[in-house]
Order: sequence, then C-alpha cells, then structure tokens
Amino acid sequence: MFNRTEIIDKNFTFRVSSGEFPKSHLNYKFDYLDVNKHKLIQIFESQVSSRHIDIKARLLKDKGRCFYTIGSSGHEGNAVFGNIFPYTDMAFLHYRSGPFFIERSKQINKTTPIYDLALSFMASSDDPISGGRHKVFGSKDLNIPPQTSTIASHLPKAVGAAFSIDRSVNLDLVEKKLEHNSIVLCSFGDASSNHASALSAINTASWIRAKGGHVPIIFICEDNGLGISVKTEEHWIQQNFSNRPYLNYISVDGLNLFDLIKKSKKAEKISRLERKPVFLHMKTVRLMGHAGSDVESGYQTLKQIEDAEFNDPLLHSARILIENKLLDKESILNIYENTRNQVKHVFNYSINRPKLETAAQVMTSITQNKNPYSIPKKPSEEIRSQIFGKEYRRIDMPQHMAKLINYALCDLLLRYPNTLIFGEDVAKKGGVYHVTADLHKKFGSRRVFDSPLDETSIIGFGIGFGHNGFIPIPEIQFLAYFHNAEDQLRGEAATLAFFSEGQFSNPMVLRIPGLAYQKGFGGHFHNDNSLTIFRDMPGVILAVPSNGLDAVKMLRSAVREASISGRVIVFIEPIALYMIKDLHTEKDGKWSFNYPNQDEEISIGKFKSYGSGNALIIITYGNGLYLSLQAKKIIEKKTKKSIKVVDLRWLSDINYVALVNEINSCKKILIVDECRKIGCHGEGVFYELSKKLTSKVKIKLHAAKNSYISLGVAATATLPSKESISKKGIEFINE
Repeated sequence: MFNRTEIIDKNFTFRVSSGEFPKSHLNYKFDYLDVNKHKLIQIFESQVSSRHIDIKARLLKDKGRCFYTIGSSGHEGNAVFGNIFPYTDMAFLHYRSGPFFIERSKQINKTTPIYDLALSFMASSDDPISGGRHKVFGSKDLNIPPQTSTIASHLPKAVGAAFSIDRSVNLDLVEKKLEHNSIVLCSFGDASSNHASALSAINTASWIRAKGGHVPIIFICEDNGLGISVKTEEHWIQQNFSNRPYLNYISVDGLNLFDLIKKSKKAEKISRLERKPVFLHMKTVRLMGHAGSDVESGYQTLKQIEDAEFNDPLLHSARILIENKLLDKESILNIYENTRNQVKHVFNYSINRPKLETAAQVMTSITQNKNPYSIPKKPSEEIRSQIFGKEYRRIDMPQHMAKLINYALCDLLLRYPNTLIFGEDVAKKGGVYHVTADLHKKFGSRRVFDSPLDETSIIGFGIGFGHNGFIPIPEIQFLAYFHNAEDQLRGEAATLAFFSEGQFSNPMVLRIPGLAYQKGFGGHFHNDNSLTIFRDMPGVILAVPSNGLDAVKMLRSAVREASISGRVIVFIEPIALYMIKDLHTEKDGKWSFNYPNQDEEISIGKFKSYGSGNALIIITYGNGLYLSLQAKKIIEKKTKKSIKVVDLRWLSDINYVALVNEINSCKKILIVDECRKIGCHGEGVFYELSKKLTSKVKIKLHAAKNSYISLGVAATATLPSKESISKKGIEFINE
C-alpha cells in the first residue's frame, strides 16, 4: 500500500496492455484540431521522461543518493505549455514543471534536459543552472530563471517582467532582453493562489490593465486539489478568479492533451495580441504525494489515492494517442520502457558527478554576474541645463539632502536610459518628502510613475524590470513598510545570482526613507529604527548616507554597481536629515552642501573620518554622525582632548581591513548606533573589531533601547542623543 511509486509505475504498463483507461468527459477528435501528429507524440514523450525522472529520483532518495524529490507526477499536462509557448517567452516555473522544462528544451538543439535535471536532483556542481546549490528548473538558453520558492513569491516579479516588455519597446531600450512581442508565463499551485504574494501580483496586473496598461502575462494555476495535505475546495479557484475584472479566466482539463493545446493557444492569442493578463486554470491530479517524505495515507483514504492514480495523465494521453490511431499500445509501451532505460543510465552516471564541498565553493556565486551593462557617457551640460530647467541656476548653491538627492536622481535618469523610478506617490506629488519632485514632468510617466499601495508589487516590479535590462530605482515610502514585502528582497532578488551562478541578475537600487528622529510625526510605523533585516541578506549592499553630499556620490556608486555587477542595493535615506541645513547653531549652514561634479562617487565600503584625535574614536552612521559631530564638540571642550568620528556610510560591505588601520592607534572605541541594540549593525561591528583589535583596546556600544518608537515628546526618549553620546564619550575618556 505504501510504495505508491511502484504501484503507479506497474499500473501504467498493465492498463495500457489491457486497455483499461480512464475516460474523459471531453470529446475532441484529432482530425478536427489543428494539431501536428509528431508534436503530439513528442509531448507525450516529454511526459513519460518526466515520470521516469520522478520514479528514479524516488528510488535514489531511498538510497540516500538524491536530495530533492518534489516531483511533477500528475502535472504532466504542463508539457503542452512547453510546446505551445516559444522559448523567447520568459517562464517563471514552480517545482512541478519538469514536463514543461523537458518539452521546451526541444525547441533548441544544445540542451540535454534529462542530464541537466539529473545533475540538479543530485545537487552536482556540474548542474548548468545552480551549480549544485538547489534543485531548480532553470536555463539561460531557455529563458527560465530558476525559482526556489515553494509558494507564489515569484508571481510579483513575473508581473514586473511582463509589464517591462512593452515599456522597453516604448523607450527603445538597448539593454532589453525580451522580444518585443513576447509574453511572460508563471506557474504555481492551487494552494499558493491563496498566498499574499499571488494575490498581490494578480491584483497588480489587473490594476495596470484597468488603467490601460499592458501586462502580457499568463498565470498558470496547476490545480491538483491539495496543498501538501490540505484540500482545496473543488470550486475555490474558479469562484475566486473567474469573475475578476480585467483578468481573462480560462479553465482547461490538465488531463486532456487536446483541451490543453486548444486552451493554451487561446490564452496565448489573448495575451500576446491584446497584451492582457490571463488566468489559465489547469485542473489535474497529484501523484506520489507531496514529496518523498510525505505519506498520503495519513490524510487521504486508500480509495482517494487510487482514484487519483487511475486518473493518471499518462494514461489519459496514451488513450488519446491510441483512440486517434496515432500510436498503438505496443509503441506506447516501447516508448515507456526505452525512456526508463535512458533515464536510468543518465541518472546512474550523474550520481558520481562532483559536488560542492567547501564554503568558498558554495559562496562563489552570491554576487556573481555574467551579464554586465556598460556605463553610458555623461550628458553634455547643454542637455543637463535643458532637463534641469530653472533648477540648473541653483545647482551650485548649498542645499539640504532632499534637494541634492533630487538632483542626483535627475542626473541618473538622464545618464542611464535604462533607469526607472516608481513607488507610492513618487510621480506627480514627488514623494511624501518631495525628493522626486518634478522628475515626472521632466522624464514622463514611462520612466517615473506611481504604483499601487502595495510594497510586494513595488519590489516585485523592480525584480521583473531587472530581468529585462532595466536598472529600477523603486521607492518604499517608509522603512517599516518594507517588512510588508521583505521576502521579495530576501527570498527572490537577493538569491537570483546565487542560484543561477550569475547567469541571471536583477539589478536594483531600492530607495527607502527611514530611521528615527523625526519631529512631530511618526510612531513606530514611520519612525522605524531597525535595519536588522538587511544583516540577514547575503549579497545585498546597504547604504546609509548621513548628508546630502555623500548621498549623491553614494547613489551614483549604487547605480554604477547595479549596472556593472548586477547587484541589489538598499539605499536608506534618513528622513530626519532630509531638510537639515545646520549642524551646531541656527544658520551655520554646516549641513548644506554644494552639488558635486558628475564624476564624483564614493566607492562601496569607503568610510570617512572627521577629526584626527586619538583620545576616543566614535564609529557611527546616518543620524548617528550628525549627533556624534555635535557631541564631538562638547566632548573635546570638556576633556580638552581631541577625538575622531568615523562615518561608515556603507553598512555592507564594511571594509574592516581599512577600518582597523584607521582606528588601531586608539585604545577606546565607542560605537554609536541609532537602531535597536539587539540585532543592530553596531552589534556586528563590535564583534568584528573585538576579534581584529588587540585585547588592550576597549570597545563599547551605545545603541537605541530595545523598544518601539513613541509618538509625541517621548519620540526620541529611547534613542542615542547629542547629550547621551557626549556623556558616554566623556565618561569613557576619563576611565
């Protein structure tokens, strides 16, 4: 009873031999359909190949030789999608898409799908897509970015990629990677359709269409009626998605090759010609349980299991081929057994292929990029003066951070034709703090546009645009809002290079106004003093400028790094410092700066020191620098000793070699961190310096309390202040 894999395998041979086939309620005839006989047989062969891969993988898993066994059995109908849709259509596939991958591979000559999948199942470093880092369906040649998600978190970026196609044509984008008339496919399970990321993506696609935009995407929901062990109600998917405005719903029988071909062509016509989103609902079954460790008998009766097995898609396909006299049962059985032998030999050979063994080998691809963009030339001053307009006359005047970032964004949009700015209220309004003011007027709605109030779709859009040659510069309105969508960055954007060995990249500069110290506004949802989440994202660069001059130079470096290295950069802009002009006294103008020349940048990891004293060194960033420089004046006056303040500027990657060289002559280090003490970057700096400096050096951390931010007069009560930094510094020096 429990070895269902063996039963399913034997049942196919027995039922084909005996002619005991499941029936279909659909009555298609081959002669009346525009279907090529050889293509139909080819699709069946791909279905059979996928089945034997699942069978062999389960067998090897039991022997401890295979590491991943979520198979495609029951979903063999998706082989039709691999045939109907050309490989120029980018496809974001879920983990039951083996037949799709095998069939699409046949569109070009240089692929070896069975061998490639065997290497992936075996986690071999020879795997051509992930290099042994994960079992994924992916191929640069086939236009299939690898997906490691077990839910629908790949849907938001699929929508972004689809939207980017026509946008790249409108902008005549040289860097575009997708064909001008292509569409995007994304597949997912019925249970995943309930996930917030799926609903976000589908809602966004419909929202864009309602506004007259083009979103040529086909959402392929492969509905087997189960989410691991939880049953999906029979009509749930249809009731939930069939009547949504601006979304074309098409139901298809995933067990019937003819219906799959007919409905796939219909979906393709709508999406490709009308540039609309389509929801293709494929009803099918799941065989062999959820994964190798899943015992279906724990939540399904034997009759339910056997009923699903009798509805085997391979049996339906075999019946269709026999009824339409395309193959006889002997030919079908020959295909089945010959494929078994082929898969067996390929997998047995793959078992002994090399594996990743060291940390260095595993980590090699975290920031790898095999498709760098070139850096465009600077625009002439004549063009700049035209674009800047009246602001061009003020460009040499000292300005606060918000204005300087605005100038920088204008220059970046002008220099890099593949950059875009989008987010909540960034277009006509110019952002909550007017940082993007007038950019919409200067560059138009194709390059500066508003998004729905949905952070998941904003970051997902950025990832999708990155797949098609753009360098998006999306904005999350407040730091706390980022947490609504953090998996889009952590689970999707940050991992793409890692799981594709740099073959795919999604460059992005994600701007996030944030941190605390705002006056008269906030509470914890607007005054969020936590950057902890960004410590847990390998490969993501984190920038936190403290003043307008640095912000401009760092933003330029961020876009350059995204362009050349395909990196994802999170650019945190301290809101409390946006409009600050003075440092010590009113109208001293010491926090206003002139806009730097176009060539000036600050390389990643480069910090800045203020002062040269060694009585104490304060290491800080963001608002912490502003406060520490104020405290520096007080400390030096009270102690009669000179100190130094170091602004890290980049919190990843911190150049610890250079930092140690800068501070090793001082015996007292005070780290000032405006974020909450537990999990803050200062905590990490403390640990690293403790390892790298001698035991004679004393290091202390002065960070915010482990508390949320209050509204009103107590808004800064839990945070480091000029007074607290001064007090800590003086006491430390006098110890």
